[in-house]
Amino acid sequence: MIQIRVWDWPTLLFHWTLAGLIIALVITGNVGGNAMVWHFRCGYGVLSLLIFRVMWGFCGGYWSRWQQLTCTPGLVRQYLTPSAQHTSFLGHNPLGSLSIIAILGLLALQASTGLFSDDEIANSGPLVRFVSESTVSLATRWHKGYGKTIILMLVAIHLLAILWYLIKKKENLTRAMLTGNKSVETPAPSSKDGPTHWLLALVCILISAGLVFALINLGASPI
Repeated sequence: MIQIRVWDWPTLLFHWTLAGLIIALVITGNVGGNAMVWHFRCGYGVLSLLIFRVMWGFCGGYWSRWQQLTCTPGLVRQYLTPSAQHTSFLGHNPLGSLSIIAILGLLALQASTGLFSDDEIANSGPLVRFVSESTVSLATRWHKGYGKTIILMLVAIHLLAILWYLIKKKENLTRAMLTGNKSVETPAPSSKDGPTHWLLALVCILISAGLVFALINLGASPI
């Protein structure tokens, strides 16, 4: 068996930091009150990570790039056909690729609507003053209701899929997301993962955080 570097350290750190922030967002959102200060901060963190992940999909490790997402209609159809001979996917399989796109897309929508939400008590998003009351109401309703529920459902499905792979296919996906390595029988491309790569990731996350900082401070600037 050959050890292949599939997930580089920036991708691993992105994954686990995002997971931690989602947990923190759920807790602080349910607690409310003073905890909402941290809810907003965690939301800004998620938005920064999402922008980073978009950038990293173009310049990150081989298996972290968008071009490696195997979710064409043909591959998805073949993967869902019980009688078909399934190809082994070193990165994300077709359903996993669709799951990644869905979760990241909905998280982006959730974080964005948070910028325009207002609980009409003590907390409002930094960009509320730029949109109409009806838009604020719509964003708030999605952010506190449908969006939150759908994301939690997708996360639950994601965890159940990991458990299914562990029990049915004897494939430990969690270990790969902890170490970044997978064992394969035939040679395959490895993701670059070294100091130069990490410096590039640092530049990307700084740019992402800077963009979010500038965005949330638009609300504090005079029109």
